Amino acid sequence: MKKILAVQGSPRGERSHSRRLLDHFLEALTAEQHGAEITHREVGRVSLPAVTEGWVAAAFHDPLTRSSTMQADLALSDELVDELLATDRLVIAAPMYNFGVPSGVKAWIDQIVRIGRTFDFTPEDPTSQYKPRVLGKRGLIITTRGDRGYGPDGVNAHLNHADTHLRDVLGLIGITDVEVIAVENDEFGGMAFEDSYQAAQRRLAQLAMDF
Repeated sequence: MKKILAVQGSPRGERSHSRRLLDHFLEALTAEQHGAEITHREVGRVSLPAVTEGWVAAAFHDPLTRSSTMQADLALSDELVDELLATDRLVIAAPMYNFGVPSGVKAWIDQIVRIGRTFDFTPEDPTSQYKPRVLGKRGLIITTRGDRGYGPDGVNAHLNHADTHLRDVLGLIGITDVEVIAVENDEFGGMAFEDSYQAAQRRLAQLAMDF
């Protein structure tokens, strides 16, 4: 049975296009792939805590000698990492905010990028210091952008620190098979937005059959 982790990053409710696209995709996927098990992780409307000094100290401490306080500092992080490791597919829905991702998505990233758990660091290796530990998984990023031209070769591509950042982070931990479905012109609406939204829906319907 395929396990899917769906991370919802928009702080908006029903008016969120990325939230709506994720919901439609998951509905189509469960209709096409009977028995798929979906875990929902809401980070847009439920705030995750930022990492603290205690968290950092605990994360870099020998796991075998962590104090009970250190273990408590990492409890949520461990839960989120375990959730990620247990899944076969990862879907992240996150609009572009100020050229980056919403704060809830960034907080989730900081909680799951863990040395010794999702990647290893080997400074003695001059060619490959970062060793991924989250292997054999497939990723999907659903994103919406207020303006246009943020895709590869677009006029605003250099300002895109949203899905590009997510791809880099996922690649660091080992998820390199990642597709990005983007809707543009969200801020302005009209036919340009509708065409982009419908194209995203069509691609997601295709992905639902074999993701």
